[in-house]
Amino acid sequence: MTRPFLTSVTRISNLSAQEFATRPVAREHWDTGDYVVARVSNNSGRLRELELADGRMTEVMEDDLLVGAFGTRAATLEAVGDWRSIDDSGELNALTAAGLFGKVTSLSPFLKAPMRLQYQGHVLCNEQKLTMRGCRAPIEIIDFDIPVILIVGTSMSAGKTTSGRIIVHLLSKMGLKVVGAKLTGAARYRDMLSFKDAGASAVYDFVDAGLPSSAVDPALYREALPYLLSLIARDKPDVLVAEAGASPLEPYNGAIAKEMIRDQVRFKLLCAQDPYAVVGVQQAFQRTPDLVAGGAANTEAAIALVHKLTGLPTLNLMDPNSHDELANRLCKALDL
Repeated sequence: MTRPFLTSVTRISNLSAQEFATRPVAREHWDTGDYVVARVSNNSGRLRELELADGRMTEVMEDDLLVGAFGTRAATLEAVGDWRSIDDSGELNALTAAGLFGKVTSLSPFLKAPMRLQYQGHVLCNEQKLTMRGCRAPIEIIDFDIPVILIVGTSMSAGKTTSGRIIVHLLSKMGLKVVGAKLTGAARYRDMLSFKDAGASAVYDFVDAGLPSSAVDPALYREALPYLLSLIARDKPDVLVAEAGASPLEPYNGAIAKEMIRDQVRFKLLCAQDPYAVVGVQQAFQRTPDLVAGGAANTEAAIALVHKLTGLPTLNLMDPNSHDELANRLCKALDL
């Protein structure tokens, strides 16, 4: 059998260095985070790009085999899907290029159709199915007492990752040891790698904690997040720049993430697509953000409207002339 492509959700496993078997598993034994093998179907006119375990992108062809993980996606602007929606035909989709596997149930008309796949079986090692949580290295759960710059958004594509890169870059230039993390969202490695490119000494996300996305049962997320925070705390950074993918009101457990790190948050940046979205998220949060950025700050008119609606300070971080003010605000928040 041709060696399958290992998608980026497999990066916490040892699959690149070990032999494994593939065999169909009875449906009642399927679960979130199971590693599975799928065959690429005819994808004419569909998305074909795949993110590999090292973050590199490649284009797959018909009949290629991929290893990904069962999970859930609930993107407001792109696709919604779940592994539980896979029917007896075994047809499924790549919900993200990172190997998040499930069946699409809703798709934006502005998005190209996702990759179509066919379930071949579960990944088995020593006759046992291999899972993401089973690949986590055993570590001691320790207290998390790192100052946090928290970036949240009104939805996906609100400017969070771009803003995070800028903040990581500024803090690194100050001589601080910065770790970047994505606490919630759906699996993609590229966002975290861009934080590393900007100067982060290390990067982590929920995949490191054994989740293909954070759209899981709240109890499961509450168990996984302390593991992720302990990974970060072991590095002893001066500051954590943490992105909460999507928004706290979406089913990605953003509210739980916010609750569990609340005491360590020193600065909260809200990225919004437009000024009116700022009002909605401001009402949903118990804490007012320290700064607004993203699409709601693209022009002078947008900034003026945010101020009129909310009174919140707003910066266009795409303009390098705003970076001195941002750096000053971060220094004050971190008591540098």
